[in-house]
Amino acid sequence: MRIALITDTHLPGLIRSLDELGPLPAEFLSGVDLILHGGDLTSPKVLDWCEKYAPVICSTGNNDPIPDPRMNETQMLEIEGWTIGMIHSMEGQFRPVSELQRLFPSPVDIMISGHTHQERMEYRDGVLLINSGSITFPQHKEVRLGTVGILELSENNIRAEVFPLGETPGSPNPGVKLYLEIVQGQVINSVGPVLIEGTLDTPKIF
Repeated sequence: MRIALITDTHLPGLIRSLDELGPLPAEFLSGVDLILHGGDLTSPKVLDWCEKYAPVICSTGNNDPIPDPRMNETQMLEIEGWTIGMIHSMEGQFRPVSELQRLFPSPVDIMISGHTHQERMEYRDGVLLINSGSITFPQHKEVRLGTVGILELSENNIRAEVFPLGETPGSPNPGVKLYLEIVQGQVINSVGPVLIEGTLDTPKIF
């Protein structure tokens, strides 16, 4: 199962559609089975656009006052034997995982969030935490291509990646690549400043 992670699109604004950032957003979404949007889309038109490429599920963000059946404050999914919980804002994300689990109605294996516009990946107490940053306003810079994520799930295996989705001319992408591969609960590969059991992992080349 190949899942796209995007969040904090904040459209329409200076641009009205992700197409205005060039062909890369569409190319990225065209190769996935499911899209998880972490919220702050500000208009359900973003979901309509995403649905041209794959089914989409969205968490309601603090800038999303518009009701839409594809949106809910907390989303829970079961995929390939993994329980995924998605919420827009994981306030106090450095809290113990046992406390973060209370954000969800039942325990989860993977926590997905947005809100901060800062890409982040952690693996703590057997739980994977992912924030794919913002595809349009990375690290709160002006509108430009930002960061996205891919989550590949199979029985006992997880591959998670967050990466910059290209460059906008004149507006460099500040995002960094983050990668984790987990097999039967053990991290077997990682790239970038990934937090693993409380320690920043040393970047590895694979």
